[in-house]
Amino acid sequence: MKHYDYVIVGSGLFAGVFAWHAKKAGKTCLVIEKRSHMGGNIYCEDVEGIHVHKYGAHIFHTSSRRVWSFVNSLVEFNRYTNSPIANYHGEIYNMPFNMNTFSKMWGISTPDQAKAIIEEQRGQITHEPENLEEQAISLVGRDIYEKLIKGYTEKQWGRSCRELPAFIIKRLPVRYTYDNNYFNDLFQGIPIGGYNKIIDALFEGCDVILNTDFNENREKYMAMGDKLLYTGTLDSFYDYRYGHLEYRSLRFESELLDTDNYQGVAVVNYTDRETPYTRVIEHKHFEYGTSPKTVITREYPVTWEEGMEPYYPVNDKKNQEMFEKYHALADQEEKVVFGGRLAEYKYYDMDKVIESAFKLVDATFNS
Repeated sequence: MKHYDYVIVGSGLFAGVFAWHAKKAGKTCLVIEKRSHMGGNIYCEDVEGIHVHKYGAHIFHTSSRRVWSFVNSLVEFNRYTNSPIANYHGEIYNMPFNMNTFSKMWGISTPDQAKAIIEEQRGQITHEPENLEEQAISLVGRDIYEKLIKGYTEKQWGRSCRELPAFIIKRLPVRYTYDNNYFNDLFQGIPIGGYNKIIDALFEGCDVILNTDFNENREKYMAMGDKLLYTGTLDSFYDYRYGHLEYRSLRFESELLDTDNYQGVAVVNYTDRETPYTRVIEHKHFEYGTSPKTVITREYPVTWEEGMEPYYPVNDKKNQEMFEKYHALADQEEKVVFGGRLAEYKYYDMDKVIESAFKLVDATFNS
């Protein structure tokens, strides 16, 4: 049986960044992946020449020059700028909340007019917000809350905004400029040719076993390496000793349409409560595609159950305390290191996953 320097569980971005640096340092790596493909949630499927983001929209953005230089050393990025729109019962609003949004909502044209309306509406909450609804109104006022936050958030979490804790919305970006660029980061774009090009580059030279659950034969695979990098769910590694950490999940419905342009933008958020999905993604717009057909994906939030893909950790007090117990066990491991959104029980943007991996890389190979 071949022996490796590292056995890596999972093949998402965290695992890939570590594997790339490990190979560069002359180390051998075996990757064990539960799914039938590499790449975790950034995996793309090719449909009619369109790179379909199989697990939801992934738009790369960062202000870290180190991260941006690294990903651009793997693949060239285009100039895609994230400018989603919101559809509320057929009314179209620009996101994030900016002067285009306010002009459409109130028929106004100046920042002072917008500020006056928002300040007046924010004043409806005179006490410390006790739930998400009060928190949102205290930040952006009732009109924006009712049309652009309430329905979307209730679908996302499967609960009324009055039942959700205020801390879920710590801040809501408001811009008093006519600027529809969703992110404030210095750099953003989509890999030309899709995210699979990044995955192929990161894991080049690694041995890979697909369709395999590491936890079903843990001792066998741990014996195959000097060290183990585990990027799966932390509670499953410890056989749910303290219980199951909770998540929200997503269900996707994709459709190939015989039109070259379905909605004119990559992402439309449906912010009313009655529309069952939260957004529709039209994938070709990420890469300025010219295919005569198009692929759209409707995204439905669902309550996570065992066997579903865990997307959003429920970082409430109960789950956070449970995670800390698992984390204490992980800290005692000598042969195993943990990392990534699942092992760290955090919702990470892609650049933050890479930054987290860099910390492990620096401690392992650059110290």
